[in-house]
Amino acid sequence: MATATPSPNWTEAEEADLLARMRAGDDAAFDRFVATLGPRLWTVVRRILRDEDDAREALQDAFLSAFKALATFQSGARLSTWMHRIAVNAALMKWRSKSRRSAHETTVDDLLPAFTETGCHAEPIPTWADRPDGASIRAEMGALVREQIQKLPENVRIVLVLRDIEGLSYEDIAQRLEVTPNAAKIRVHRARQALKTLLEPKLSQIQS
Repeated sequence: MATATPSPNWTEAEEADLLARMRAGDDAAFDRFVATLGPRLWTVVRRILRDEDDAREALQDAFLSAFKALATFQSGARLSTWMHRIAVNAALMKWRSKSRRSAHETTVDDLLPAFTETGCHAEPIPTWADRPDGASIRAEMGALVREQIQKLPENVRIVLVLRDIEGLSYEDIAQRLEVTPNAAKIRVHRARQALKTLLEPKLSQIQS
């Protein structure tokens, strides 16, 4: 369900011109850059950061970082893709700084499936994709999924946002969270299991 920030409707020539003008110090060009990408990137940082003030600061930091790094932008890449990465990094820096100050970390264990001594699931695990109306249900669940993601413990919520909403690879997630790719995969798997636990009662209501 990755929904990475879409590119603006700039042609290659328009983008090259905008980049050249920004590098030349044209304030109007940078204002256009911010006005065009700002609303999309606001959505990105708000998915990562629960607090609106934190998200606002992260977005400001992202554009400031981009302005300072214009000279290093590689031709051939899309400005929107480059800016998306900067915004994600800025949001994660803000998230990490707050996480390190937090003394309490909520566990996800209560939301994970329980197993018997023989290694079987303690309770039947429904498979949404096997249901005849699974496709129509999934079409209705976009807003519901995001709502339930916000209820996850912070340490697993963040990996689910990065992987399944922002579309980052496991390698990218690992680099940004300073863990191994395998650890990133495990966290994403646990996050999906926890999200499934939260969604199941809601899904039953949709079906009824």
